[in-house]
Amino acid sequence: MTSAIAVQGLRKEYPHGVEALRGISFDVRPGEVFALLGPNGAGKSTTVRILTTLAAASAGRAEVAGFDVAGAPDEVRRRIGYVAQTSGGDVYATGRENVELQGRFYGLARGEARRRAGELLEAFQLTAAADRLVRTYSGGMKRRLDVAIGLVHRPRILFLDEPTAGLDPESRAALWREVGRLSQGGLTILLTTHYLEEADRLAQRVGILDRGALVAAGTPDALKSSLRGDRVRIVPVDAARVEESARHLQELPGVASVLIEGAALSARVEHGARSIPALVGSLERHGVAVAEVAASRPSLDDVYLQVTGHSFPGDEPGAAPARAPLEAL
Repeated sequence: MTSAIAVQGLRKEYPHGVEALRGISFDVRPGEVFALLGPNGAGKSTTVRILTTLAAASAGRAEVAGFDVAGAPDEVRRRIGYVAQTSGGDVYATGRENVELQGRFYGLARGEARRRAGELLEAFQLTAAADRLVRTYSGGMKRRLDVAIGLVHRPRILFLDEPTAGLDPESRAALWREVGRLSQGGLTILLTTHYLEEADRLAQRVGILDRGALVAAGTPDALKSSLRGDRVRIVPVDAARVEESARHLQELPGVASVLIEGAALSARVEHGARSIPALVGSLERHGVAVAEVAASRPSLDDVYLQVTGHSFPGDEPGAAPARAPLEAL
């Protein structure tokens, strides 16, 4: 089966030796939702900009819809839709005018552009606001309009770069529903996100980016199933004893690994709930009081932690940085 997107050894280097992408390779199958997951600065947007012909790669090859992005950029552009992180709509025009204008840019006749705009505005539940200025729209409405604009020419592949960043939970859930509907219609979608839940919920397959490298790829279930056992997260009362506590836990039978995450420990064990008494008891025998403890089944956060050696950065400003694995100390 021919890939909708095929990436081989893609590299991007900026002046002064800054590597945004370090030889990544992946493919996206026709009709699937593929998520590039990673924190800000991981290389997600750089990848999308190269695949949408907005930036040139330093090395490697990429094909979109069967065309080389460097050798046939015009052919690629005709077949893709692109929704950037920041809204591209004219806030001093109406929603209808924005969609119609984009249709005209793609060569639609005036009547066809008007009909297509009506279809999309209805599909994205914007009909009632279609003739209002976009500057009066909420954040969620603007994002739905952005997606409508990206679909006006009926592309084969849609790129969504951080489509729900900055949205409230209700607006995010609404956009998730729209992405699911588009996927069911057979559209190929590549989305970038730093929301673990978003990638887990929307994507058939996920690629995890860390510092410009693709460190894991597969279905969310397969990635989570690759981690044997459960995760037990322990927070000592005295944060200064976290490294000492990690060493004590690593010596216990049945503990596969221990990672340090700021002031907390993450222990991988076979049976999370049943292991808690032994883990807490060991620390208390060494004089380490425990403030919090919780067991959980593997998640994409655990996968990220396992393949990178550090936890997924929090979305909140000022979140404490994660520590390196114990064996790296």
